[in-house]
Amino acid sequence: MRKFRKSTWMPLALLIYTTGMAAYFLPKNSDISDTEKWVTFGASYVIIGLLWYVLRMKENRMEKRNKEIEETYKK
Repeated sequence: MRKFRKSTWMPLALLIYTTGMAAYFLPKNSDISDTEKWVTFGASYVIIGLLWYVLRMKENRMEKRNKEIEETYKK
């Protein structure tokens, strides 16, 4: 079975969770304004996008470092 990258499954799980919670709670919540609801929802997606970017960069650096180590020991 193929192993999924952490930068793929973690943001995807958070995206599904955030969307589900927003679909359930946003229509029911009348304590805050519509603008505040959508700003909170949008900020959640921005944070998830940043998490995906940071994890992807971390994995790319790790792969590059491992390749350099392999090349060093092959010589």
